[in-house]
Amino acid sequence: MPNHPKQADPDHPVLQPIADRFSPYLYEPRAVETDKLLTCLEAARWAASSFNEQPWRFIVATREDEPAFKAALECLMDANQPWAANAGVLILTAVSTSFSRNGNPNRVAEHDLGLAAGNLSVQAAALGLQVHQMAGVNLAKVRQTYNIPEGFEPVTAMTIGYAADPNAAGEGNELADRDKGGRERKPFDEWVFAGNWGNAASL
Repeated sequence: MPNHPKQADPDHPVLQPIADRFSPYLYEPRAVETDKLLTCLEAARWAASSFNEQPWRFIVATREDEPAFKAALECLMDANQPWAANAGVLILTAVSTSFSRNGNPNRVAEHDLGLAAGNLSVQAAALGLQVHQMAGVNLAKVRQTYNIPEGFEPVTAMTIGYAADPNAAGEGNELADRDKGGRERKPFDEWVFAGNWGNAASL
């Protein structure tokens, strides 16, 4: 979706799908093609991870499978359910909390899940899709609904789908207003340091 209001205006050149990626609240209520979904999952599969552990697990529900989609939707917090209901795909995530190679705790499992989710999000944008990641999940319900075993922790949720035109939603739509708003990011001097904490790197 080039030139949408959420398209990034980076200070330095980045890959186009990174600039195009955003987290919509408005989705067209349509399915995501299986080949596109598989490509997004393949992108996640090739994310880097500590010791190549690949600690992430994805529980996938497509809107074509109405019972599965409803079960996944009901694991979201109430505020997320109405807008997420229009997405093409819902994914609930979990991580293995220890390394399979030695049983030691994996303190970077959620970091590695984030890398996989980031790969998926950028790949989705390259395919004309958008992903919205959520912390607003009933983790206990996820564990119960899907019989998640000990040693694994549910973490987040993601929607995948085709972003809807916020201008078609009419005036006074709070979610549309969010999707119309521009994007901002902190400048480098607030988070890229050198020499000592808080000293902006001279790049």
